[in-house]
Amino acid sequence: MSPKPNTAPVFHDLAPELAQFAAEVHAGLAHCPKRIPPQFFYDAAGSALFERICELPEYYPTRCEVEILERHAGDIAARLGTETLLVEFGSGSDRKIRLLLPALAPRVYMPIDISKAHLKQAARQIARDFPNIAVHAVCADYGELRHLPHHPPGLAVTAFFPGSTIGNLEPLAARRFLHRIAGLVGPGGWLLIGVDLKKDRAILDAAYDDAAGVTAAFNSNLLRRMNRELDADFALARFRHRAFYNEHAGRIEMHLVSTCAQTVRVAGRTYAFGEGETIHTENSYKYGIEEFAQLARGAGFATREVWTDAQTMFSVHLLQVE
Repeated sequence: MSPKPNTAPVFHDLAPELAQFAAEVHAGLAHCPKRIPPQFFYDAAGSALFERICELPEYYPTRCEVEILERHAGDIAARLGTETLLVEFGSGSDRKIRLLLPALAPRVYMPIDISKAHLKQAARQIARDFPNIAVHAVCADYGELRHLPHHPPGLAVTAFFPGSTIGNLEPLAARRFLHRIAGLVGPGGWLLIGVDLKKDRAILDAAYDDAAGVTAAFNSNLLRRMNRELDADFALARFRHRAFYNEHAGRIEMHLVSTCAQTVRVAGRTYAFGEGETIHTENSYKYGIEEFAQLARGAGFATREVWTDAQTMFSVHLLQVE
């Protein structure tokens, strides 16, 4: 029986509480070296800045992944099948999923994102444009999600994890997260995932430190968010953006660098910074194709197909639970 036309998404609010944000920040600033998890970039302002990053000439991942999805949407749909529960981790903008939805025609689409305003807007637009697909939007830190809040009995689960976001995780954490996805999609289930490839350092450095300063604004917006939500008193002019490719570790690192010795108050506690001391805000690991296939195997996935863009800058892997 055909599903009833859908006019509005169902919204599941599992967003982290402010207390969790404060706890993560306190733990990270007390750590040596200081660090804050990258999921806290994505308030409304941070999400908007990231959308601008995706349009920058230096930032190749988005346009390369879009090229791959445009070229191979039919092949992907032929392998994944239709009438599934399609879960998208870190959905953000709906640009990429719109390339797949007409071909995949899932019964249920479940975007999961931590940015509530961004998620609601994108989910409403998808529900309006694809009325035969039930949309269940989940505002959550997908790294902490242990079960799906909506799963009709008997409906197969397919996962989509675009944008090379898997690179934000240390390899061991990435393998654990992939293993959790394998448990969600079940035996024989599928994962379609974007993975950035290793390449020339100059290309990587420019992608994360653009000439227009949009990535720097994205990074420093984390300080603005803490000032606004955690009663912090970061002086933004006393921190600068730094991003570079750590070739030994195989990752881009992003930092906020203190330009002087200073003390900062955050949610009732104080933290001392030395001149040149940093807050490590993000990693973005880059992989070789076989290197990532080995990581996926360790999580219970077999690689069924790998597609790259014309310049072999980026890859999309089709994985299946063995």
